[in-house]
Amino acid sequence: MSRNVSAVPLFLPLISAEGGVLHAVQNDNPDLTKDYCIYYNSNWTSLPDSLSNIAYARLVFLTPKMLCSPSDVTQDIKNKAVVVKRGNCTFLEKAEIAQRFGAKFLLVASKSPMHAPGGNKTQNITIPVALIRNTDIVDLEETLGRNVNVALYSPPEPLFDYSMVIIFLIAMFCVSLGGYWSGRAELEKLKRGPTSGSSSSLSDEESLTLTPVTVVIFVTSCCAMLVLMYYFYKWLVYVVISIFCIASASSMYSCLSALLKKIPYGQCRFPCWNHAIEVRLVFLVLFCLGLSVTWAVFRNENSWAWILQNILGISFCLNFIRTLKMPNFKSCVILLGLLLLYDVFFVFITPFITKSGESIMVEVATGPFENSEKNDGNLVDASAERSASHEKLPVVFKVPRLESSPAMLCMRPFSLLGFGDIVVPGLLVAYCRRFDVQTSSSSVYFICCTVAYGVGMLITFLCLILMKMPQPALLYLVPCTLITCALVALYRKEMKKFWNGNSYQSPGFFSNAKITAADFVMNSASNEENATQATEHHEGQ
Repeated sequence: MSRNVSAVPLFLPLISAEGGVLHAVQNDNPDLTKDYCIYYNSNWTSLPDSLSNIAYARLVFLTPKMLCSPSDVTQDIKNKAVVVKRGNCTFLEKAEIAQRFGAKFLLVASKSPMHAPGGNKTQNITIPVALIRNTDIVDLEETLGRNVNVALYSPPEPLFDYSMVIIFLIAMFCVSLGGYWSGRAELEKLKRGPTSGSSSSLSDEESLTLTPVTVVIFVTSCCAMLVLMYYFYKWLVYVVISIFCIASASSMYSCLSALLKKIPYGQCRFPCWNHAIEVRLVFLVLFCLGLSVTWAVFRNENSWAWILQNILGISFCLNFIRTLKMPNFKSCVILLGLLLLYDVFFVFITPFITKSGESIMVEVATGPFENSEKNDGNLVDASAERSASHEKLPVVFKVPRLESSPAMLCMRPFSLLGFGDIVVPGLLVAYCRRFDVQTSSSSVYFICCTVAYGVGMLITFLCLILMKMPQPALLYLVPCTLITCALVALYRKEMKKFWNGNSYQSPGFFSNAKITAADFVMNSASNEENATQATEHHEGQ
């Protein structure tokens, strides 16, 4: 799952200015309304930016007619909105016929990918022409019926969506708690010392250390997997979903079992294969698997499945940061630097390489589309379907947009944060916390790196708002965290020690680690003995 944790940029780009809203009102009950996404060509016509003083029109359903000839008009459409099926002729040909019969505006229901109508408007077309999803027309008919009035408008995109606040809090929670947990494990390891026997071995098996060589292999695997996903998304997306279910369930068990072991209740056991297993841990396994399977079954339920995905994602990120260890600052610089180049290349450079002009990163994150056939520059219905399924990669945190806008209705109802934008800087934060423990530096590196991560996230939000395009978060997070850590180490005159790390895997690593642990335990015992003597002396006085 190497590629999955670092393949998605912070947020996907906002929809273009050609996204709009169809506002439908039921005539029998004006309080019953619903909004739907539309696409229109702003070069052909302009739409109002709000519903105030907007003109409504009665909606006439001509589907499944395509309005490619006047004979398709089977009822009066004068001063009314008309919806027809997409296909067999251009949008302008449909609009010309609709305008000839006095229609107020034209809606074209499409089963294929949504794009703004294209082509040169050579005819004298004055009515608005908009593309709408066929599924939305079906939903409108089922929800509101056929006795409805509709209006078209295109509200401006909000500069800031409050879902970003929730995204920010999730990111800070994962990075800070994951880093703290990693440092806590390091502290317990040092306290156990070299005489802990099997317990120490078990702890070592639960963690994995990335050396500079494995870092390069890791990043190379990320690049290879992303390219494979771009070309074989249709099949590999299900592989990623399966891996996510297994990894997230395992991570959730690891996180919750660590908390459960702190509770001195429900520790009854039963024999199983010559071992005694706690009953509560069996129920915990069933709970984690059940949560993962529930998400897998209902993963496309936009109303609530995102909550389960975020819970599983938080568990995955926490466990990843806790178990994958960076041995020194050198490895952190190599990892974050290479992934920064990876992120920037696949977001900003690949649009100049791909035929569609989209970045490989964004197309993989959203799921690629097949190009529809073209006719004189106008998109027509060729029964084009998504080349990949409707499935999305689950390696992101999802929060519904809280501000109503075309972007929310049309294609991006969620603000997204990739797991990689948390776990990659989180590995540096965890290293800082472990270094604090090893050097007894009062968490100064951990706190500074965590604050730097938060500042980097805020800078990313600002750039997203100003540029309105995909932002590779690592472009801002990597410099903020690495520079901050380096400045702290220079200020404390510990750069050499911070760069090499206390537990770098050199030939004498294991013996050095044992000496360090032993020294830590001896110093702790000495400090406790001194404190006891000082207390007794004070009481004697």
